Amino acid sequence: MRWDHLFDDLAGQLEHELQSEESDLRLEEERMRLGRLPLRERLAVLKASADPALSRVRLRVRNGETHDVRLVTVGRDWLAGDIEGGAGASQAIVPLTAVDSLVLTQQQADVSLDPLVTTSELAARLGVAFLLRDLCRRRAAVTVVTAAGLASGTIDRVGRDHLDLAVHDLDAPRRSSAVAHVRVVAFDQLLLVRL
Repeated sequence: MRWDHLFDDLAGQLEHELQSEESDLRLEEERMRLGRLPLRERLAVLKASADPALSRVRLRVRNGETHDVRLVTVGRDWLAGDIEGGAGASQAIVPLTAVDSLVLTQQQADVSLDPLVTTSELAARLGVAFLLRDLCRRRAAVTVVTAAGLASGTIDRVGRDHLDLAVHDLDAPRRSSAVAHVRVVAFDQLLLVRL
């Protein structure tokens, strides 16, 4: 009888050790996953959430301005959304390199850490240059915000790492006579492109 108790006790200890080892392994795998987690993926998880309130984030750009944004699309190196507040809602594109920080609720922070369900969304593969070239082709009037200030007009050309903005009044169509000057803006200086 005593041997039975001894073997039962040893079996219980072994089972406990195995479970503890598996738990430690899962915790280490989760730490490694979080260590490789990019900001883009956290935003994509919030955008894909079933709760629309989670896709409304406050972001701070490098010049210190904060914007309340309802995420619409998260691209490879940019996000697009509706900026709320101020003089009404407007659409904007924000390069991820311009994001200084996100101000999230505890629920948003927790949900953003969830693994992203892989999607075949085309926007996830497109860079900010592609998006700006589309705005250029459409001749859309935009306001470009940089750390040095803002300028409004029409994007004339998009290079590999910069854009040419024909600066003119937003309410006037892009005509040579209306263009005050052309501003060449490096992508790494872009903070926000407001449509």
